[in-house]
Amino acid sequence: MHFLERGWLSANHVVFTQGRVAVVDTGYCSQAAQTVALLRHTLAERPLELVVNTHLHSDHCGGNAAVQATWPQARTLVAPGQVAHVHDWNPDALSYTPTGQDCPRFRADGVLQPGETVLLGEHEWQVHAAPGHDPHALLLFEPQRRLLISADALWERGFGVVFPEIEGEDAFDAVAATLDVIERLQPACVLPGHGAMFRDVAGALAIARRRLADFAANPQRHAHYAAKVLLKYKMLEWQQASLHHVQDWCAATPYMQLLRVRYFAPMDNPSWVQHLAQELVASQALQSEGEMLINL
Repeated sequence: MHFLERGWLSANHVVFTQGRVAVVDTGYCSQAAQTVALLRHTLAERPLELVVNTHLHSDHCGGNAAVQATWPQARTLVAPGQVAHVHDWNPDALSYTPTGQDCPRFRADGVLQPGETVLLGEHEWQVHAAPGHDPHALLLFEPQRRLLISADALWERGFGVVFPEIEGEDAFDAVAATLDVIERLQPACVLPGHGAMFRDVAGALAIARRRLADFAANPQRHAHYAAKVLLKYKMLEWQQASLHHVQDWCAATPYMQLLRVRYFAPMDNPSWVQHLAQELVASQALQSEGEMLINL
């Protein structure tokens, strides 16, 4: 088993090269060529048999189309709640239109059913539902070695944006329930969707629960965090853009406007985006040169 840590834009990959040759998650589409190159190097001529997606956010499945084109014999498994949207290719339901992100169309050959197992490499991995960050997200747990592929349900210092909250759904309780599932599994090592693998699971859970309590007590804080994450992610893709272009993108991106209208309604779109950009510059996530914003 190989853990390939990626920087943002792409989620990490877990690659299995013995037994059933497989990869978990395929990164973002703009880095798909790099994903294929990394897989070729790691597989060392072994034919890829299986692609597994923990969930279908664009940074976890954006490389699916390129991987399927390179290894057409490989089957792709996704969460059961999303397979129909993949078959019909509904970018609204799959979150690509709402987030203002891209994902080339790919096929789904089957589902990962919570409560069942999937053979990855030489071991059976348990499939657990992990709603919260995404209502259809999954955890993969290998009990013999107590390894957990946590995707965005748990990072070493937090977890992913709780996207159902953007749409007005109460999902903080679902995040808490997923953290409880992870605690009950008692993993010895966590392979997260972003960042390095880690073994201090109790420490990570404590950080995540403090962060969750803060968001639950102040949903506007989570909304502010979500808006900055979505904007920073797009700037990672663009690398640089004028403030006017960024304002136009935010105006055309449904999730950004849902956040503004629900939580920051007194501000119009240009003023709100300028304020977000200024905060990202102040935190050294972006650099400002005249009217241009540059990713750092």
